[in-house]
Amino acid sequence: MLKILRRSLLVLLACLPFAGHAAATPQQVVQATTDKVIGELNSKREQFRKDPEAFYQTLNGILDPVIDFEGFARGVMTVRYSREASPAQMQAFQDSFKRSLVKFYGGALLEYDNQEIRMLPAVPSSEPGRAAVNVEVVGRTGAIYPVTYTMEQKDGTWKVRNVIINGINVGKLFRDQFAESMRNNGNDLDKVIATWGDAVARAQQSTDVKAGQQ
Repeated sequence: MLKILRRSLLVLLACLPFAGHAAATPQQVVQATTDKVIGELNSKREQFRKDPEAFYQTLNGILDPVIDFEGFARGVMTVRYSREASPAQMQAFQDSFKRSLVKFYGGALLEYDNQEIRMLPAVPSSEPGRAAVNVEVVGRTGAIYPVTYTMEQKDGTWKVRNVIINGINVGKLFRDQFAESMRNNGNDLDKVIATWGDAVARAQQSTDVKAGQQ
């Protein structure tokens, strides 16, 4: 499924929000991010393609203030494991999770080629402090891929807590991956944290093979 994400949504991270004024609506924040990330990519495209690490650093600087990486990582680890983790283990997993996520989607974003991004009308939320931002990405062939960002207000700023891409819940995808890694490593949390990037890479290779067979 990870390969499906890469192939179908080359501009996924272009829609993620960056730090904006607390009074801005979630849609306004997302639109501002689209302009910022695409502007950076278009102005330094060749440089970033030759030096992907420079792009990952740029992307990390944009995303770090507005993605709730701590909450996201805890959700992936689940209460079952996070309540047993030490603060040092939680920080180590959060750092590893952030690196793998930025590199994975950053690599896909480097293939962006001016696809159309449509911001859909706001949907009223029944929960204060939570919102869903819906976006459509139009691929090169005209296919439409829906993206939904789950956002929460944290310290007065809208932050991303999860994303659903073309029907695939990314938070659940990584939760399942984490649980599988725990089983495969005898519930050794330190080992799972240390090898998290490798686990993401193996899952990506597996889905590459499956995608090639479709």
